[in-house]
Amino acid sequence: MNAASSHTLTESQPIIDQLNEILKHEWTGVQQYSQAAFIVEGLMRELYAPKFQEDADESFGHAKLVGEKIAALGGVPTVLRNEVKQSRDVQELVENALAFESKAVEMYSAAIELAEEHADRSLVIFLEDILAQEQEGVDEYSKLLRQTPAKQGEVETATSRSAAA
Repeated sequence: MNAASSHTLTESQPIIDQLNEILKHEWTGVQQYSQAAFIVEGLMRELYAPKFQEDADESFGHAKLVGEKIAALGGVPTVLRNEVKQSRDVQELVENALAFESKAVEMYSAAIELAEEHADRSLVIFLEDILAQEQEGVDEYSKLLRQTPAKQGEVETATSRSAAA
């Protein structure tokens, strides 16, 4: 333990509890994204099955990191998970993914606040690194769900720029 994280277990308990909630969420992500990758069908399978599997792998990576951190703080990592949302509808699978990633951002942000209250800078940095990845997930799924109609002349292409030159 470094000097910044030399809190007693009692002092660390709120952080451990929040990390265990995050761990439950990440375990859920492993199953929810894996299930989505397994069942997505049709023309969208080629696009979405690898995306969902990649996100399942990311959730597992986060679960490993968070579980190790809980143990390092003196806690016991949870083996529980939350309810897995399932669907065969691709739109709903993507909406579920956006909700999942948004919840992760919220949970990691709350954990960062707790770490800041305990002046544990290394834990803050650890959590911020994962938070950045979760925010990328929110951004990506938001773009996948966005269906902004293109307006004529709104998007300038490389071809139109070179033709004008």
